[in-house]
Amino acid sequence: MDGTMGLRALLCVYLAFLLILQAMPTQGSPTGGPKVNKKRQTVDTAVDGVTIRSLKVNCKVTSRFAHYVITSQVVNNADEAKEVAFEVEIPKTAFISDFAITSNGNAFIGDIKDKASAWKQYRKAAVSGENAGLVRASGRTMEQFTIHLTIGPQSKATFRLTYEEVLKRKLKQYEIVIKVKPKQLVHHFEIDVDIFEPQGISKLDAQASFLPKDLESQLIKKSFSGKQGHVLFRPTVGQQQSCPTCSTSMLNGDFKVTYDVNRDQLCDLLVANNHFAHFFAPQNLTNLKKNVVFVIDISTSMEGQKLKQTKEALLKILGDMRPGDYFDLVLFGSEVQSWKGSLVPASPANLQAAQEFVRRFYLAGATNLNGGLLRGIEILNQAHRSLPELSNHASVLIMLTDGEPTEGVTDHSQILKNVRNAIRGKFPLYNLGFGRNLDFNFLEVMSMENNGRAQRIYEDHDATQQLQGFYDQVANPLLVDVELLYPQDTVSAVTQQRHKQYYEGSEIMVAGRIADNKLRSFKADVLAHGEGQEFKTTCLVDEEEMKRLLQERGHMLENHVERLWAYLTIQELLAKRMKLEGKDKADVTAKALQMSLAYQFVTPLTSMTIRGMTDEDGLEPIIDKPPEDSLPLEMLGHRKTFVLSALQPSPTQSSSNFQQLPNQVTGVDTDPHFLIHVPQKKDTLCFNINEEPGVVLSLVQDPDTGFSVNGQLIGNKASSPGQQEGTYFGRLGIANPATGFQLEVTPHNITLNPGSGGPVFSWRDQASLRQHEVVVTINRRRNLVVSVEDGGTFEVVLHRVWKGSAVHQDFLGFYVLDSHRMSARTHGLLGQFFHPLDYKVSDPHPGSDPTKTDATMVVKSHQLTVTRGLQKDYSKDPRHGTEVTCWFVHNNGAGLIDGVYTDYIVPDIF
Repeated sequence: MDGTMGLRALLCVYLAFLLILQAMPTQGSPTGGPKVNKKRQTVDTAVDGVTIRSLKVNCKVTSRFAHYVITSQVVNNADEAKEVAFEVEIPKTAFISDFAITSNGNAFIGDIKDKASAWKQYRKAAVSGENAGLVRASGRTMEQFTIHLTIGPQSKATFRLTYEEVLKRKLKQYEIVIKVKPKQLVHHFEIDVDIFEPQGISKLDAQASFLPKDLESQLIKKSFSGKQGHVLFRPTVGQQQSCPTCSTSMLNGDFKVTYDVNRDQLCDLLVANNHFAHFFAPQNLTNLKKNVVFVIDISTSMEGQKLKQTKEALLKILGDMRPGDYFDLVLFGSEVQSWKGSLVPASPANLQAAQEFVRRFYLAGATNLNGGLLRGIEILNQAHRSLPELSNHASVLIMLTDGEPTEGVTDHSQILKNVRNAIRGKFPLYNLGFGRNLDFNFLEVMSMENNGRAQRIYEDHDATQQLQGFYDQVANPLLVDVELLYPQDTVSAVTQQRHKQYYEGSEIMVAGRIADNKLRSFKADVLAHGEGQEFKTTCLVDEEEMKRLLQERGHMLENHVERLWAYLTIQELLAKRMKLEGKDKADVTAKALQMSLAYQFVTPLTSMTIRGMTDEDGLEPIIDKPPEDSLPLEMLGHRKTFVLSALQPSPTQSSSNFQQLPNQVTGVDTDPHFLIHVPQKKDTLCFNINEEPGVVLSLVQDPDTGFSVNGQLIGNKASSPGQQEGTYFGRLGIANPATGFQLEVTPHNITLNPGSGGPVFSWRDQASLRQHEVVVTINRRRNLVVSVEDGGTFEVVLHRVWKGSAVHQDFLGFYVLDSHRMSARTHGLLGQFFHPLDYKVSDPHPGSDPTKTDATMVVKSHQLTVTRGLQKDYSKDPRHGTEVTCWFVHNNGAGLIDGVYTDYIVPDIF
C-alpha cells in the first residue's frame, strides 16, 4: 500500500448503527427539542480518539419501493492509526445495491458480479468462505453488515451503503423499524424518510423506543399531505446524551415508522417507463367464513417452554375464532390423533371443549410429520365432499413443528409429493418452524408448492406472540381464487397473478412490462370469489394522472417502478428455483442471475467485491447474501482485516487521453459561450445566453434514460459603472436516475448523491469513483470526467481566479467528449446538437464591425445573419484555452436552437 496516501487501512469497521425496514415516511422540518445548556453541548464525543462526525439514514419510497442510503463519516483525531467500525443491520428481505468507502480523496467502490466469479479467488487461499463474507444473519429479520478499518492519524473515512426493498403491507400498514445503536455520541445524526404514494397517504406515525414520550413529540417531526409524507429525526449532541453530564448516548433501540394509503378506489394502477405496478387491496368487504385445521407437533423435542408457549397461543387463537367458522385440531408425535376428526362449528361450547383439550394434551414420542399433515388435509377434503356449504368457505391448514420427520415417511421428497397430491391446489398450507433444529428450506418449499408460506418461530420469551401474530395475518380472509389478468399481447414478464386467498390488512402486488405503443390497450381485470358473491372489476390507466405523477416525481418514479418489478421478479425466481431440479432449475437460476446483475442487486446468486481493498492473504472482501440458516456474526470468532490501496484512474479515464479527443468539442464556457462543433461541416457554431444570476438552464436531457445535466448561472460584478454584469456557470447537476446517481459540482466541492448525504470531494483530490455504470474521475485542480456506460462522456473544467483575471470569482466550463451513444431524443441547449445538423452559409460580407465578417445562414428553415468570430475552448487547457473560429448566432441563439432560450429554464439542477 502507498504510504503517501495518509491512510493505512487495516480494516476493522464495526458499524454502530442498526437498521430494520418495513414502511415509509414523509417530510418534516428541523428537529426541535428541549433547550440544552452550553456544558452539555460541548461534551467530548470522541471515543479513544475516534469521532463519528455524521451518521445519516436517508430513505425514499415511491409506491412501496424503498431506496435506503446509510452514510457514516468517522474521524481519527489521534496522532496514531486507530480502528473504526461500520456495522449496519438491514432487513433479510432487502437487496444491497451499492457500497463505497471514501478516504483521503480515494474511493473504494463495490463491484457486483456472479457469486462463482467473486469467490473463485478464494479457492486457493487458506481461508474458509464462511469467514470471508461481510454480511451475517442477525436476529429474526435482520442481516448484519460489518466491515473493519484502521485509518491513519488525523484522517477520516466515509462509508456509504445502499439497499432496496419492496414494502409489504401487514395488518393494515407498512412499517419501517430502524435499530439505532451508535454506541457513542454523533455530531450529526439524522434519519430522514420521504414517502410518495400516488393513492395519497391516509395515516403516518413514528416512534422511538429509546425516547420518553414527551421528547418523542418534540424530536420526531412527521407530516403528510396528499401524496407526500415525511419523517425527520435529527437530535443534537445534547439531545442524544443519556444524562446532562454523560458522554454516553441514549440512542439505543427501535425507531419505527408506520403508514398506510387511501383505499377509496378499487384500482391502483401505476405505469411508467413501459413498466406497470398493480396494487390490489379492496376495503369494505365482508369477511369470508373459514375452515381451519391446526396440525401441531407434540414430539418430545417440544417439551418445556415450546409446549407451554404453543398451548398459550392456541388458547388465544381459539378464543378469537368467529361465529360461522369451522375448525379442528390434529396432533402428531409417534402417532397421529385428532380432537374431533372432522370440522365442527366455532360455537362457544365447541371452543371451550377445544381449549380444554389443548390444556390437557401431552407429548408423545417421535415426529410423524407426514401422517399429521395428511390427516389434517383429509379433514378439510372430507368437509368439502360431505358438506357442500363449507366449500364456499376459505379453507386454511396451519402446521407447527420444531424438528425433522423421524417416524413414518421421513424422506423429504416423498412427503412433498404426498402433500401436493392430497391438497391439489384447493387451499393454502402455512408451515411454522419452531426454533433452529429443523430444515426450514424444506418447510418453505412445501408451503410454496401449496399456495402458502413458511415462517420461523424463534425460541424466545415472545414465541406466543409470534404465533398469534402470524395467525392474525390469515385470520380474516376476504376473497379466494384471486386472479389479476392483463391483455396477453400487451404485457410480458408479469409477476405472480393468481393468489389463493386475499386477507384483510394485506395487499396483492403484481408488476410487469408493457409492450411499446400498447399503453392505450393496457388494462387489468380482477376476478375473485367473495362472501356470497363473485368479485369482478376492471382497472384502466389514467394517462393524465400518470403525466401529473411524472411531473411531481420525475424519473425517480420511472426508476422505482422498474426496480420494483425487478425486485419482485428476482424474489419469485429465487423462490421458484427452490422447487426445481436439473435443467429447469438451471434455467431459472440463469434468469435470476442475469436480472440480479442487470439491476445490480446482491442476491443469493451474486456477490459484491470491493476493489482496492485486500486482507492479509491479498484477497478482496466479499459482500454476500447469507443463507437463511447462517450463523450470526458474533458466533464466527474469526475477523478478517483488510488494507486499502490508492485507486488510480483507469487508462480510459486518464487526463493524458484528452490528446486523443477531437480537436474541437461541443461545450459551454465563460460568459456563457456555447460552442457547437459540427463534424460533418468541419465547422463550429456559437451563441451566448444572457440571463440573470441564479437561473438554471437545461444543457443535456435524455428522455429515454432520464440522464440530465443542468447548470446554474452566477454573476460577475461589472468592473465599471454602466458595464453589463457577466454570468458564468457556478453550479452543475449531473443525474442518471436509472441508477440513482447524482453529482453536484461547484468551483469548491464535488458531491456524490448530495440528496442522501454522499461523499464530498474538493478539487485538491485525485479520485476515481464508480456507481453502477457511471464513472467519475477527478483530476486534481484541473477537471473531472463523467463517463456513463452506454451513454456519454462529459468533462467539467475548473476556472480559478488569478491575479489580473477579468473574472472576479471561480466558475465552471462543461464539455461533451462523446455523445454517440446518447438516444436520438436527447435535447437541451447542448443535447439537441448531438444529432447531425445541416445548414448553409452564404453571402459573406463586412459587418457592422469592419474587422469581422457577417454572412447569411439558413438553418432549421430560418434565415439568420451570423458573424464570424473567435471563442475559446478550455477543454484541454483550463488556464489559457485554445482559440476556435466559429459562426456566432445572435439573440440568444434564436433560430438555431429549438424554440426560444427561455424554454430551457428549469427549476433546479436536479
